[in-house]
Amino acid sequence: MFQISRRRSNPRRNVTEDLAGYMFMMPAILVLGTFVVSPILYAVFLSLQKVQLLGGIKYEFIGFRNFTRLVEDERVWIALRNTAEYVIIVVPIQTVLALVLAVTLNSGIRGKNLWRILYFLPTVTSSAVLTLIFMWIYNTDGLLNDFLASIGLPTYNWLGDPAVALKGIMLMNIWSTAPFYMVIYLAALQDIPQTLYEAAELDGANGWQKFIRITVPLLQSVTFFVVAIGVIGTFQLFDQSYIFSGGTGGPNNATLTVVLLIYQAVFRNLQMGYAAAIAFLLAAVIITITLIQRRLFGGERI
Repeated sequence: MFQISRRRSNPRRNVTEDLAGYMFMMPAILVLGTFVVSPILYAVFLSLQKVQLLGGIKYEFIGFRNFTRLVEDERVWIALRNTAEYVIIVVPIQTVLALVLAVTLNSGIRGKNLWRILYFLPTVTSSAVLTLIFMWIYNTDGLLNDFLASIGLPTYNWLGDPAVALKGIMLMNIWSTAPFYMVIYLAALQDIPQTLYEAAELDGANGWQKFIRITVPLLQSVTFFVVAIGVIGTFQLFDQSYIFSGGTGGPNNATLTVVLLIYQAVFRNLQMGYAAAIAFLLAAVIITITLIQRRLFGGERI
């Protein structure tokens, strides 16, 4: 029989190695603790308090009263409805548009580098600047009404109609964000082996069949990422809604979003505890929808 000798571990050496590992992780731990964990814990604390900001900050523990108030606040439900409508319309359209643009640029069209630059320009432009440009377009004496008047059609108050105001923000964001996701799809398309398409051609597949049977299934993980990031980003809509409505969420709360409501609760009504409760409601909605997407797209296998 052969006796296998095992070297005894040195406890002091293990402790030294553990300390060395923690020292290497310390910068990341400090950054995450300072800018991620601490704000979350402070937000939890605020959501259970009634905070008085004027005359010195004072805290009064009120338990879950801020959360029960959410159910009774009509503007919370209006903001959730507007935000949900915005997400449901914008995310699918910008995802499909990004995929179509990426497939078009990946097909070898002439001047594709120039087209990439032109398509990507809205993404690198300031969101505030784009919003101001579109406000000028939508204005009663703006570019869109001037065009309609020039061809003999009636003009419209695009910014003042509650039924249209949010749609104008949707159109602007689809145009400005789809190119960003186009770049992600374009990178993924270039990783698909061309031999798969050549084999499909030998089997008699046309362009549409290759797109449905090869491109779309192989981009499933990328689509999950694009949709997840799109949902998170659209649920956090703030600056365009703020600029369009002057911070009011008007007309008639038509552009009121959840993040704009949080802003109003803090900076207009000075209710930090209630704003923290709304923020946790938004976080819960985003996490829930992301988990549902993970199920639908098979994210557990990605």
